[in-house]
Parts: sequence; structure tokens; C-alpha cells
Amino acid sequence: MKTIGFIPLRAGSKGIPGKNKKKMLGRPLFCWSLGAAIASQLDEVYVYTDDLDILDFVKREYHWTDKIKAVKRLSSNATDTASTESAMIDFIRDEDPDFDIICLLQATSPFTTAVDINACLQEIKNGKHSAMTVVNTHRFIWSSNGEPQNYDVFNRPRRQDFEGLLIENGAVYVTVKEKWFETKNRVSGEIGLVHMHEDSLTEIDSKSDWDVVELLLSRKLKENKQTQPITHLVLDVDGVFTDGCVYYNSQGELMKKFDMRDGMGLEILRQNEVEVMVMTSEDSDIVASRMKKLKIENTYLGVKDKYSLLSRIASDKEIAFSNIAYVGDDVNDLANICAAGWSFTPHNATREVKSHADITLSNDSASGAIREVCEFIMRYNNRF
Repeated sequence: MKTIGFIPLRAGSKGIPGKNKKKMLGRPLFCWSLGAAIASQLDEVYVYTDDLDILDFVKREYHWTDKIKAVKRLSSNATDTASTESAMIDFIRDEDPDFDIICLLQATSPFTTAVDINACLQEIKNGKHSAMTVVNTHRFIWSSNGEPQNYDVFNRPRRQDFEGLLIENGAVYVTVKEKWFETKNRVSGEIGLVHMHEDSLTEIDSKSDWDVVELLLSRKLKENKQTQPITHLVLDVDGVFTDGCVYYNSQGELMKKFDMRDGMGLEILRQNEVEVMVMTSEDSDIVASRMKKLKIENTYLGVKDKYSLLSRIASDKEIAFSNIAYVGDDVNDLANICAAGWSFTPHNATREVKSHADITLSNDSASGAIREVCEFIMRYNNRF
């Protein structure tokens, strides 16, 4: 059965302007759901949006996978009053995608993982017509006229004895083709339920909501860290290899500063079977030339969504994030900083990155910071 994902996005957002592309832990918000979709068992994923910046970003950024397709959303269903189902109707009518199962993913649900998506797909394989994600909440619910809805007010249960209520968290909805065309609804027929963590119930409607979700998301990534030997070192470039400065002339980029001691440290590290990779948002000929000189074959230039790429690399190489050490200095490194088994940041990095990194180095970038990381890894791996 062919399974497709569908991520509808609107350019307009009143509560948080530009919410879908605003960076959460250094990634545009919609990239969290999109990255999960890429890693899932979905065959294709459609990003359906009227935001030209997002369309361009998706086409440019995800060239390394043939799963993702960006489609221009009709302005008529990108209004504040347009329903998600209306967007699905227009998309299926106009694009006529080949599918047996369609999976609706909400961009404002950054806690969604490939595991959650696959679990919903499994419900279909188990015989359900549809499936969706829910959260078990232990809140006591009341009606507007002052009547308790889910408990006896004279027999108040303890949390550990209270079953609570299942609430949609709006993250993932899956339905088979036949039921979609029968009902034009995201779920219908026999519906399977997939439980997600209670954190995923938090809605992002205000700046304070955003701050709370970002904090919870960073904690979630960090909780998965385990003590493992470091087999791979992944490095940002500007602000890690270099001092963060770029020198230009009338022809463009002219010069960057690198530290020769860093190169020797990386050579020693490779001799001890630690694979070195470079991942940078800049597409620089100078960087490409320097990495060639250092014999770092796995150099990824022009990467904006570093977490998605690192997730794919980890999957392809069959390694855990706990086997990865990551060095970054700015907000676009935050997701990898939180997720990697060990994360480092130079002494002159941004304050926000320092607050999340495992270790703030004593050396500045381009002044021995990478060499310091190499020496740490050598000492750390000796434990194993």
C-alpha cells in the first residue's frame, strides 16, 4: 500500500507572525514534523503551502531525499476560516496523488516522531480504517454550568488511580483512501488511537507557549542521551573551525581564518577510528577547499536543517545519536547540540548555545577549540 504524508501550512498567523517558519531550537517549526515524516515509513510527503519562502526552502533544502514534494496551496483555502479538510480536498482534487493511505501531519506539533507516524500506520495494517494520536490527560474537566464531567467531586481520585481522559493532540491523523472519499474527513470508520506524551498537548498560540514548548522539546532530546563511545564527530564551520568572521572583496568571499592545530587534532582522531564530518549552512568554496586539504570526505555544505540531515546520516550508518559528538556555536546548531551524545561549543559561542551544550570549551573558535574537543574524545573513549 502506498502511503503519503500531507503537511498543510499557511503564510498568515495572527498569534505568532510567521509561526510555521519561525525557528524552534534553530529549525523552522514545520521542519520538526517534516523531519519526522522523512524518517518514517511514509512513501512520499507533500508540503502544501501558500508561503513562497517555505516552498523555496523545501525545494532547496531537501534535495538529498526524493520523498519530499512542495506544492503551491490555493489562496482560497489559506484563509483564517479555511478548514484543514478543505485544503485536503483541493490538494487531492488538483494534484491527484497516487495513494492508499493519507497521513495528515500538523506543522505545529514539534513533538511528533517517526515512531508516532509509524504507529498510526500500523493501526491501519491491523485492520483500522483510520488512526490518530492522543494524550492521556489527568485534568479534572468541568462544564460551563459548574458540573464535573469526568469525576465525582465527593470522591476525588488520586492522580495514580485516575484514568483521566484521552484528548486529541492534533499531531497525526491517518485514513485509508476509501474512507477519505466516502466521508471527506481526516478520520472515520474504525479509529485506532496512538498515545503520545502529555507534553505534546501544549498548543503554540502565543510567545509564552512557544517558550514552554521549546524548553520541553530541548529536554526531550537531552533525555535520550546515553553513555556510549564516540564514533563520529560532527563539526559546524563558521564560529567553530573559523573565528566567525568572513572577509570580502568586490568579487565576494575572500578569506576565512582556520587554526592549524585543529587539523592535527582531527588527523589524530581519525587514526583512532573516529569518523569526522562537517555540516555547515554556508556553501563556500573556501570551506570546500579547506576540508579537502584536511581529507574530510563527508562535508555537507549549504545545510539549513542540520537535524534532519544528521538523523538521516545516523540512520544510514546505523549509529545512535549517543555515538555522536557535535560542535556548534549558534542557534541553527541547537537541535543537534541537544540531541548528540556529547555536545561542545567554543568559549566565544552565543549565550543560548552555551546554555544547552554539555561542555563550553575553554578555547575560542579558530583558537584551539576543535583541538580541545579532539583531546576530550580521546580521553573519553579510553574508558571503553
